[in-house]
Amino acid sequence: MIKSVRQNNGPHGGGFTIIELILVVGIIALLAGASGAMYFGTYKRMLVEKAARDVLLAAKYARVIAIEKQTRCKLMIDDTNNSFLLTVGGADSQADGAENVITNEYSKPRQFAGDVKFEEIQITSRARAGDGAADGAIVFRPNGTADMAVLQIGDGKNHCTVYISAATGKGRIESGEAMETGLEVLDLDVEEW
Repeated sequence: MIKSVRQNNGPHGGGFTIIELILVVGIIALLAGASGAMYFGTYKRMLVEKAARDVLLAAKYARVIAIEKQTRCKLMIDDTNNSFLLTVGGADSQADGAENVITNEYSKPRQFAGDVKFEEIQITSRARAGDGAADGAIVFRPNGTADMAVLQIGDGKNHCTVYISAATGKGRIESGEAMETGLEVLDLDVEEW
């Protein structure tokens, strides 16, 4: 006689319980939520960094145009609309102050994406009044110099700062908020030792 053998796998058989499935799905949901929040924070930081790079590239291009064309080039900053553009004096700019907006494959008016904005703007013109600093512009001159500028760009949580040197017209980006800067004049005739 052949006996049939029946195995007992317990009261649940060989599968998973509903509680085990809910626990696994919950863990997966928590991991997905954490990575999604991390991705969103990274995306916002990248928007701020891109905006700062765009401003720096516009400043570099303005310096090149000023030197090549031997005329002033302005980086116009509109903090109300969180945008910027480059202008250069026209052929009759000496007569009526007319300026042309530069729009080509290297430069065009830009506006920041998302919540990114100009958080702080400091422009110090070392030239005569009326040279552009009063109207929210950084002036680049034919000799390679520019107005000293500190532009903090951010979204309230992430910050990048663009610094433009007055002596060379060159710029750099630093991550974080703007440091207090000032145009310090050193008198080399006075000995302070």
